[in-house]
Amino acid sequence: MTLRALLDGLPVPILQAPMVGASLDGLALAVNAAGGMGTLAAGALAPADIAAAIAAMKAASDRPFGVNLLMAPRVSPDAATVEAALERLAPWYAELGEAPPETPNQYAPDFEAQLAAVVAAAPAVASFTFGILTRDQAAALRAAGTYVVGTATSVAEARAWAEAGADGICAQGFEAGGHRGHFLAELDASLVGTMALVTTIRAAVDLPVIAAGGIMDGRGVAAVLALGASAAQMGTAFLLADEATTSKPWQRAVSEAGDEATRLTRAFTGRYARGVENRFMRLMHGVQGQVPAYPVQNRLTQPLRAAAAKADDPEMLSLWAGQAVGLARPGAAGEMVRRWWAEARKAAADLAARTGRPE
Repeated sequence: MTLRALLDGLPVPILQAPMVGASLDGLALAVNAAGGMGTLAAGALAPADIAAAIAAMKAASDRPFGVNLLMAPRVSPDAATVEAALERLAPWYAELGEAPPETPNQYAPDFEAQLAAVVAAAPAVASFTFGILTRDQAAALRAAGTYVVGTATSVAEARAWAEAGADGICAQGFEAGGHRGHFLAELDASLVGTMALVTTIRAAVDLPVIAAGGIMDGRGVAAVLALGASAAQMGTAFLLADEATTSKPWQRAVSEAGDEATRLTRAFTGRYARGVENRFMRLMHGVQGQVPAYPVQNRLTQPLRAAAAKADDPEMLSLWAGQAVGLARPGAAGEMVRRWWAEARKAAADLAARTGRPE
């Protein structure tokens, strides 16, 4: 079997996007049960926890599912960089009655160990964001029976993943919520919309493409399938799902988001990400170029975000969401998937009727 055949064989070609902080196995299992494909957001998990989570998913579902890792670089920032970053954050911690954290011993999980855990556990699909695997790493996953999906924000990145031995490409459009996955060029050269990105990647590489970014209902699913995508990946659309682990202030921000509510920022994590704009993003905007790169800033703001969530304060939380966040609705994830697929089929039938009219 190939990844293309796996995706073509899904009863519903909808994938749940991995969202650290908002998606655990409950959401992935609900999507699987509805005929789509769930994904475990394993980027923040220790290797032993990754193995346990994959084993639990396999025990609970006989359907294919994905696992996503964030390719965080190994870093050893100098003391002055960390001290300056903590001084910048100190007023925000003080506002919540918290002291800034001590200098961490580790800024992110060991990616090599995480990857080894995924290879050993052999899920159906493993996807990667923020970087690119070596050919040997991709080959090890494929030898274990795992299909490799690389996140690309440009045609050049899609070509690089194809050269590395990927089985498929997740085309992350500019509209997508959460972190940008670019790794070959700077942000400004990697802001391609979903429609253009799917179309140009499809023309450049002979691999199945998973479309991600701005897809919030069945019409969006039908649109990317019409462009030649093998599946649609949806994240923001699940933020209010019953099975999502979205915090209460995050849910409230999503529920109350108005038109054009999101912005890109690197103030929270040191890597550009899209979320609902709040006070932290606005006031840190002028100095966001000075914050240390991911994962350093991400680690230094983790206690701040945890304290803000505990205080029910959305103004100091990373409220990751895509451009069409205003369309998010609450409900059971399985019902959402089934409704979106019914909408997609209706949209396709309506389009077929319209395009099939005689001249």
